[in-house]
Amino acid sequence: MRAALSLILALALTAPAFAQEDTPQTEAAEDAAPALLVVDASEVTLEEFRWVARPIIVFADTPRDPRFQDQIDLLLQRPGPLLERDIVVIVDSDPGARSDARQTLRPRGFSMVILQRDGAVALRKPTPWSVREIMRAIDNLPMRIDEMRNAQ
Repeated sequence: MRAALSLILALALTAPAFAQEDTPQTEAAEDAAPALLVVDASEVTLEEFRWVARPIIVFADTPRDPRFQDQIDLLLQRPGPLLERDIVVIVDSDPGARSDARQTLRPRGFSMVILQRDGAVALRKPTPWSVREIMRAIDNLPMRIDEMRNAQ
């Protein structure tokens, strides 16, 4: 299961790269933004992202869960705002793997969890959310408000 999910995610993330290989390199292609980082929960720990990124963890009991698939699709459709906020997406659709994220956050079925930079849970949702809804929630967090204030 985990290997199949990793393959699906790898194909989804590299599909644009295959399309770019056939076209000549242009200045716009060289300035392209980095891809959204999507990792399998079994390969990382939550501690790796503390003070470095804002993890969004998408849990499901199976990768075939339509809510899981919808959430991943929603996140991959608009990576720009996610990248601006240093978001990394962690996926966990194998309860048997007992990943660090699953043991720490203890989800039941489908769940999307947004962590703050300090590792604290900012939001838990039992249904998929659009990138717009996620950005609105993140931008209202005190840490994010401080970041935006300091960036000015």
